[in-house]
Amino acid sequence: MRKPLAAAGTFALAIGLATGLSAAAPPPAAAAPYCGIYWGSLAKSNATMTSAQVTGVRTGRHTCYDRMVVDLRGDVKGYDVRYTSVHREGSGQYVPLWGAGDIRITVKSPAYNSSGQATYAPVSWNNAKNVTGYRTFRQVAYAGSFEGQTTFGLGVRARLPFRVFVLDGPGSGSRLVVDVAHSW
Repeated sequence: MRKPLAAAGTFALAIGLATGLSAAAPPPAAAAPYCGIYWGSLAKSNATMTSAQVTGVRTGRHTCYDRMVVDLRGDVKGYDVRYTSVHREGSGQYVPLWGAGDIRITVKSPAYNSSGQATYAPVSWNNAKNVTGYRTFRQVAYAGSFEGQTTFGLGVRARLPFRVFVLDGPGSGSRLVVDVAHSW
């Protein structure tokens, strides 16, 4: 009497396989991202120009990422941040950066006021900020300001995920923030 039950089980398995059902184990769960970061490494941009003026650049180290902040007098609206080579504004001269990846950060705002006076003046062209000891950053370079936009180069250890966002303040100013993760 057991033979019909075995045959019924074999028949049910055959039907399940024919309809795409299987008794296989579920796929393994994807590995958790580094520090919960899902940013990616593709370009991030907003083409809007503004008359807000770049007034400073600073950097910081965090547990999961290194941060670069561009301070502006007024509201930052436009930017273009991407992995690509960096060239000086106006001359087009190539800016070599330390590290295995180059991020070009273009702020759609000038680093000078309506009278043409500089609102941001780095110590030198090729090393605007000291990032010695950072896990991801290798160099921050000022590439100039021309025709209403300002460019910085960010040399990083490798092509890693990054995010870009704008913060209001302090006061009537604003900040463009670029975070680059330490790992994928």
